[in-house]
Amino acid sequence: MCRALDKDIPLGVPKWLIAPGIALMAAGAALGLTTIGFFIFEGRGTPAVFDPPTQFVPHGPYRLVRNPMYIGGVTMLLGWALYLRSVAMVLFSGVAFLLVHTFVVFAEEPGLRKRFGKEYEDFLRAVPRWIPRLTPPPLSK
Repeated sequence: MCRALDKDIPLGVPKWLIAPGIALMAAGAALGLTTIGFFIFEGRGTPAVFDPPTQFVPHGPYRLVRNPMYIGGVTMLLGWALYLRSVAMVLFSGVAFLLVHTFVVFAEEPGLRKRFGKEYEDFLRAVPRWIPRLTPPPLSK
């Protein structure tokens, strides 16, 4: 449905961006699957609302950035958009990121503060929300 808007947008996605699009899809999928694994094995839950992790997960990709699962999803979406050479989908990827950001700031983070308290507050101070750290902070015990 989104791609139908491409005909109304006077821009195009160059053909040479197909290969980087494939790479972004693969990287986003790998990141997403990795974070799901951490949720299952360390957090003792899943990303599903009806089965959230019962343990706080500050390890793996979460040591570098607070929201790697969302980053993986938006990265896959952007990669798909480049692969399809769809300007409308590239723009939609940006809108999707803004929606995710709004959800994270106004719903998810307040909920995690309530569930995990000081441990989560320390995590918020140590790990950036969207731009990954180049080096992880030391792990707390």
